[in-house]
Amino acid sequence: MAQSDFEQESTANATWSRMLQGNRRFAEGKPDHPWQDQETRQTLLDGQNPDAAVLSCSDSRVPPEIIFDQGLGDLFTVRTAGQLLDSAVIASLEYAVKKLHVSLICVLGHEHCGAIEAAEQELDDLMHTITSEADGSLEAADAMDDLDEHIAAAESIILRQAGMSVWQAREAELDAHEDIERVHVAHTIETLVEQSPIIQQALAADQLMIVGARYQLSTGKVEVLSF
Repeated sequence: MAQSDFEQESTANATWSRMLQGNRRFAEGKPDHPWQDQETRQTLLDGQNPDAAVLSCSDSRVPPEIIFDQGLGDLFTVRTAGQLLDSAVIASLEYAVKKLHVSLICVLGHEHCGAIEAAEQELDDLMHTITSEADGSLEAADAMDDLDEHIAAAESIILRQAGMSVWQAREAELDAHEDIERVHVAHTIETLVEQSPIIQQALAADQLMIVGARYQLSTGKVEVLSF
């Protein structure tokens, strides 16, 4: 590994460690609220230099800067319901990688995600529609074999993305809500990398690290996911 690559990896690991330390403070009810003073605001007038980008749910209970106990200028955050991806989300993360040179992207899911619950319902409705329209059990079975194609062709972005995560989890016999949330984080990372050549290149050059995590509303702790 080249020296610059080693330094980049070390920077990413140090950033992630600092974020987890901040979460520990938050979960324990002892946040520092760093870098939120007038002097910090002044230093950021001419630009930003965040260490990490965070893709998280827009749920009001999951603000990344607070749960990681970070300050102004520390995190470049992109938030959508269920951390769903579209062209604007991907372009925002690519900007963070290419222009701001963040060394870390964290994809952050969370406990009791409403988007996942909606996706489960939409998937159940789709399955009911498919089977009810089928002429006989054999045709219904054939239709269910093509369920992933029906999901991918759905008009609803929640069904296309989070619904695909639900289906993947069920195929792996993971029915617990928390397991589906973990699968959705993994699926989001996979889709992000597939759809972004810029992120692919940064990963291949060891200029970027992507981590998956799940925030627990009940404890305030961030669960680190490994895939």
